[in-house]
Amino acid sequence: MIHIGKAHEAECKISVTQYNPDKLIQQDNISINELDNFTHGEAMTWVNIDGLSNTDVIESIGIKFNIHPLTLEDILSTHQRPKLEEYGNYLYLVIKGVRSNHDKYLDIQYEQISILLMEHYVITFKERTDDIFNPICKRLENQKSSLRKMSGDYLTYAIVDIIVDEYFVVQDSLDNIIDPLEDSLSGNLSNDTFLTIQKLRRELIIMKRSISPLRELLTEIQHSNSDLLKEETLRFFSDVRDHVLRVLDSLESYRERIVAMHDIYLTSINNKINETMKILTIFASIFIPLTFISGIYGMNFEYMPELKWHWAYPVLWLIFIGITLALLAFFKKKKWF
Repeated sequence: MIHIGKAHEAECKISVTQYNPDKLIQQDNISINELDNFTHGEAMTWVNIDGLSNTDVIESIGIKFNIHPLTLEDILSTHQRPKLEEYGNYLYLVIKGVRSNHDKYLDIQYEQISILLMEHYVITFKERTDDIFNPICKRLENQKSSLRKMSGDYLTYAIVDIIVDEYFVVQDSLDNIIDPLEDSLSGNLSNDTFLTIQKLRRELIIMKRSISPLRELLTEIQHSNSDLLKEETLRFFSDVRDHVLRVLDSLESYRERIVAMHDIYLTSINNKINETMKILTIFASIFIPLTFISGIYGMNFEYMPELKWHWAYPVLWLIFIGITLALLAFFKKKKWF
């Protein structure tokens, strides 16, 4: 087994949550051998692995739960597209987690989350340790929660739903960036504005590429004939699919707004350049006739009648000023400035 993808500092940690309507057991940082203590019985067991750096642990879990080697390779290769694969004893889902780092400006982080749905187990693999599953753990702590009474397919739905809910948090962060950015385009433009627009375009492309296949994944779940998915749970997956479609519509809207901002920025820059060129052209147009006249009288010919006139120099200045005023009046009439 080889880990392919960004190397995270997180150690490989195993946590187990076993529950039914009457009991709840939660243990963190357990070993592979301690998993034997959690026989399913009448309880549902959720095994979560944070960190994929230790490939030996992943391989040992694969042997213990009879996971196909190709599935283990996909788990360790963190550049997978969201997908659903059906095997004899489990369903394998790949989903991209997207989170926004609020401590930094426009820092969006991506994480591959793999889910294995078995008859009595749900196994999740994450690239790093974070708190994305904390709301599910809190729901399990409530004995009256419907999650405690449902099977693994409902837990899988809850995991997928909490990942998709995080997309809306990122969407709010994008709103907080794009709205002020649009307002700033009417004021002074800077190179930082253009760099922010370019970065937003790249992030939106990556986000759409990461989220868009989830729509097909959820459609496949709804049409799956697997015994691991119950009829009453499929309605919940349909609701998640609607959320994904809303997110994709928002991303498309953001993309159109970013393209419009990019065009406005370039148009504004071109207008500034045109204004600058207009001013330079006006000055050049004024000085061309003046340079022509001064060039004539700068020639070293002895027999130039105007050179001997007493009022030649003042008259020449009057001609210069008259030409300048006449050209300025002409440009003003043409509304060139």
